[in-house]
Amino acid sequence: MRQPISFLLVFAAVAIPLPAQDVGPAPGALVIVGGGLRDQAIIERFIELAGGPDAPIVVIPTAGEEDAYDQHWSGLRAFREAGARRLTVLHTRDRKAADTPEFSAPIREARGVWFPGGRQWRLADSYLHTRVHEELRGVLARGGVIGGTSAGATILGSYLVRGDTKGNTIMMGDHEEGFGFLKNVGIDQHLLRRNRQFDLIEVIEKRPELLGIGIDENTAIVVRADSFEVIGQSYVVIFDRERMVGVSGRFYFLAPGDRYNLKTREAFRPATTVRPLEAAVRREWPKRDGSKDGQ
Repeated sequence: MRQPISFLLVFAAVAIPLPAQDVGPAPGALVIVGGGLRDQAIIERFIELAGGPDAPIVVIPTAGEEDAYDQHWSGLRAFREAGARRLTVLHTRDRKAADTPEFSAPIREARGVWFPGGRQWRLADSYLHTRVHEELRGVLARGGVIGGTSAGATILGSYLVRGDTKGNTIMMGDHEEGFGFLKNVGIDQHLLRRNRQFDLIEVIEKRPELLGIGIDENTAIVVRADSFEVIGQSYVVIFDRERMVGVSGRFYFLAPGDRYNLKTREAFRPATTVRPLEAAVRREWPKRDGSKDGQ
């Protein structure tokens, strides 16, 4: 695809580490997709991390608008085409049901769980702090994989971006807690396709402890422990309150193949295993009136 010059000019990486923190799952893996999933290689990577075509995979489409989903749901087609043979659809809008061992049993046997798109607050309403949420942690604890696209991507972070029930243009709304499989992270999706590359700035300004990760369509990050790799067809954008690019740049871009250390907040190109990319500058962000923080 074409690479806009303005995107490449702001592309940089981080050279100043933060205090150590555990961000991603260990063991286990996450496959977090920015929506518009058409690259079958991303689905194949998810299936591989789950253990291959015969691994039991649970798909939870609750972010969608329908009241009911059955085992013939059309959203399974992409997984079947990628070779998955043991697929189970799991859905409820009843938190009491989600908090029972009977309902959550398929997750207890799963090696992979996938969340399709829709509205992320529906997932929070149905499953946050229920038995389902607990069993999802169990999938990661036994080395499995959890993935999602669009709303199913955002729910995997700790801060729920665009979680307002009144509309998806409200960045910080009436639902602010995600599943927390990435700690101190807010995830946005459809980033460049929907011209959202500036939207996470609002979140990071108000919640400076958060790391913002924006993911474009047909693109994913594959997270293992405290690092991730970018795969797919477009860009991932990093929003870090402690770092700027140039005079006023508040985010920078990672391309497929780039890697990122979530603990130290450093990015690396594929050919670089030790030295980070060009360093982003650690400085105060300007306020909206042009002054800097603390002035």
